[in-house]
Amino acid sequence: MDFDVIVLGAGIVGVSSALHLQDRGRRVALVDRRGPGEETSFGNAGLIERSSIVPYGFPRRLGTLLRYARNQSTDLYWDYKAIPSYASWLARFWWHSSPQRLAAAARDMLPLIRQSVTEHDALIARAGLGALVHDGGWIEAFRTQTEFDTEAAAAEVSARENGLRMTPLDSTTLRVREPGIAESFCGALHWQDPKSVATPGELTKGYARLFEAGGGTLFTGDATTVRAEGDAWTVQTTAGRISAKEVVVALGPWSDTVFAPLGYRIPLRAKRGYHMHYQPERQILSVPVVDTEKGYVIAPMQGRLRLTTGVEIAKRGAPPTGIQLERAERFAKPVFGLGARIDPAPWLGMRPCTPDMRPVIGRATRHRGLWFAFGHNHHGLTLGPVTGRLLAEMMTGATPFTDVRPYRPERFE
Repeated sequence: MDFDVIVLGAGIVGVSSALHLQDRGRRVALVDRRGPGEETSFGNAGLIERSSIVPYGFPRRLGTLLRYARNQSTDLYWDYKAIPSYASWLARFWWHSSPQRLAAAARDMLPLIRQSVTEHDALIARAGLGALVHDGGWIEAFRTQTEFDTEAAAAEVSARENGLRMTPLDSTTLRVREPGIAESFCGALHWQDPKSVATPGELTKGYARLFEAGGGTLFTGDATTVRAEGDAWTVQTTAGRISAKEVVVALGPWSDTVFAPLGYRIPLRAKRGYHMHYQPERQILSVPVVDTEKGYVIAPMQGRLRLTTGVEIAKRGAPPTGIQLERAERFAKPVFGLGARIDPAPWLGMRPCTPDMRPVIGRATRHRGLWFAFGHNHHGLTLGPVTGRLLAEMMTGATPFTDVRPYRPERFE
């Protein structure tokens, strides 16, 4: 055979998985239709989010649900044409988001979240990418005092229980720390353990260069051409058909294009989102800031400001709308001093999500040599390296650093 393992998908999860398998002596091929880090891993807020202990669940507050139903909010926009295809998935998402089940999801995700920064740090050091990463954390800002007081009290408990560093900021302290923010927030929470990345796509490309330097091979190819042929898996690439004993599906929101034809019914859906870069008209932010009550993030990106939107529910192939971006700009421009748009068009990406808010990591049940690593919801960048480590431990027979049962593919069967 040409290789020991073929990894399908060169996003942060696929590249990290390839690196960890290579470190354990496997000959690995990495296959994608585009270059590393040029899809979902390219367009996010650049956070390695050590402090996000509780997953993003389906809201349970009546006021929030009524606001979403009117479809006028900044943090969520839904296309009515997509609702029939999303209905059963949204129902399962709502069920899994009850307080008890959400708490269980948080407990299951905690081992991955806790290890996320450590695993990134190891790869960043090896790849010489320290200049891309800032360890100042991020800021969660609030517009109303009641919301701030409620969230600050909960954050104090979470920080204490999980060994996190968090500092509440009143409006004056926030503006002293970040002079580029106008007087719109009554307070904020500064989470200090996360790290931010100046250009997430470049971080993934840097990890891919480390993979190649270690003897790994990158191929341009179509993951949907994967076939089981005897004891091997084969994939068509521009360099010809390659083969390996094992194959990893790490295609993010496109993973279903491989697992569905093979008969797996994993409820994977994509939450779409947009970003745009702007010229700063004031002092640029030092760390990313989320406007919590409006549902968007402003992140400094190499002298520019990147606005990333909330969630858009739309069919995967539907044309971009830009509605959320336009809504968010109305709030963000006066607060953060956003100047002219830099990009010729908004970037559109997709977050691969499961209704139980846990990724799918592990061996497929009905095909020998088939492995899954996808469905990281809003935390693909955060969880890429730690997922790669866990998957490589499973595939090479090592003792996994944590219990793998919460992420097993067969939980949906």
